[in-house]
Amino acid sequence: MSAFIGKARVIESDICIIGSGISAAMVADRLARTTSRSIVVVEAGDDVPPLGQRYPLRERYQQYGESPWPNDHLEGYEIEGPLQSRSMQVGGLAMHWGGVTPRWSPADFRARSMFGVGTDWPISYDELEPFYQEAEELIGVAGEQGPPSMDPRSRPFPMAPIPLTYNLTLLKEWAAKSGIATWSQPVAKNSRPFDGRAQCCRNDTCFPICPTGAKYSPDFTWNRLRKTRRITLYPRTLVRKLVLHDSSKRIAAAHAVQRDAKGGGIPVEFRAKTFVVAAGYVWSSHLLLLSQSSRTPDGVANRSGTVGKYLAGHRNQQAFIALPMRMFPGMNGQHSLLSKQFMGAPAGDRYLRHDLRLWESSFARGPRLRGDDGSLLLGDEIMKDWRERTKTGVARVRAYYDVIPDRSSELTLDRSRTNAFGDPLPKLAFRDAPESAALRAYSTTTLQALFQKMARAGDGTVLQTVEDDGRGWQDHPAGGCRMGDDPATSVVDKWGRTHDHENLFVVGAPNCVSGSCANATLTFCALSLRSAREIGRTM
Repeated sequence: MSAFIGKARVIESDICIIGSGISAAMVADRLARTTSRSIVVVEAGDDVPPLGQRYPLRERYQQYGESPWPNDHLEGYEIEGPLQSRSMQVGGLAMHWGGVTPRWSPADFRARSMFGVGTDWPISYDELEPFYQEAEELIGVAGEQGPPSMDPRSRPFPMAPIPLTYNLTLLKEWAAKSGIATWSQPVAKNSRPFDGRAQCCRNDTCFPICPTGAKYSPDFTWNRLRKTRRITLYPRTLVRKLVLHDSSKRIAAAHAVQRDAKGGGIPVEFRAKTFVVAAGYVWSSHLLLLSQSSRTPDGVANRSGTVGKYLAGHRNQQAFIALPMRMFPGMNGQHSLLSKQFMGAPAGDRYLRHDLRLWESSFARGPRLRGDDGSLLLGDEIMKDWRERTKTGVARVRAYYDVIPDRSSELTLDRSRTNAFGDPLPKLAFRDAPESAALRAYSTTTLQALFQKMARAGDGTVLQTVEDDGRGWQDHPAGGCRMGDDPATSVVDKWGRTHDHENLFVVGAPNCVSGSCANATLTFCALSLRSAREIGRTM
């Protein structure tokens, strides 16, 4: 329902979802299937190119280096701190993702109880497990279950795993010599035709845009929901503030602007019975903090003072290892082997939990103009040198390790930087809790020792080790609106409902209490589906 009051257009619905990334898509999909409620979705960014345009867009990328994602961000949103991506568009960050979808381990939800560090979640792995399965079936995950003690699940994957290449088969045998069980990494890529999308052809065309649609991205969900008119999506519409009802703590409206071509905006007011903030780990906390009033001087849902706090993620240590085996790069090099062998209890008496992934690599195996002694190579010498060096292969091995977030790992409002409408932009700072900071050197040396052990098992040599720190960066960031049973120390309850406002939910990445040691997107999806069930139940 739409009307005009004063200068603002008023749009009414039962449910208003703010953001259109993968978490928003999961919420909308479930509510559209399980309720008859009217659903409005509001996205600050532009629509994305349809699937039919992705072949020519990829071709322009290859020939001219042009981005295949035109208009995928908002100008004037350069912020201070390690922002994962400026992407702001229909579909969110998952328009660019790699499609990697491991589940987290049971230990991730009980770190305090099991290891005496961090904070326990108010939910367990078993409570989230059905929603992991639902997420895998919705987006289409191809996977192989590892040993059940390391990789528990109640039902099979929707699709068989992406087949291992010859190179990964060799690397799997090498890992086994090191005493490490590995299996095919679960991915949201079709190993067979699925949900109207093509089978993955394994041609290494996943990045920066999948031209066939074999890799899931949220636009497929939005296209289906829009086609069936189960949702109404408003792109190019920036929500600036949530407003309280005059006589209660319920959220009455979301004030927004529809961006015009000149950089200005037309005011819009969204009114709904339930509001769902699904804008990711940055923009969800940012919106809550912006929503200040005389009744909420620190922003909405912030009675605990923890909105924007406890930003979580993980760090990685990786190595390139030369091995005496002939590999043939070029086929599905983005696919990897996974091990969860080290995601359970730490091996020693100090806290270190991590995953392990293995890829083929061309590191130090490309053509070159100078030999090992620095002499210049010309003509046939270049090819001779190249052929000689590719008689042996290189593996890339990486371990994401768990980092306990500190309260000062935070998003705050930066009054020195504003957007086109005068709103302060966010400022990010990731910080380890003292227990993780004290273990950082131990974590690095222990992982490097593991890489050396693996190299020796294959008669190989570690060529280089690298830590992806990125000047304060933590990968797969989350948090900012952590869940908990205590309103004094958390923002939302175990369903994602804010403690302060009964009709306001925050879903997905911001709810995370910790960052685990594995890719996080599937967990964000599962959390969102769990929240959607509660939203539907209460309506």
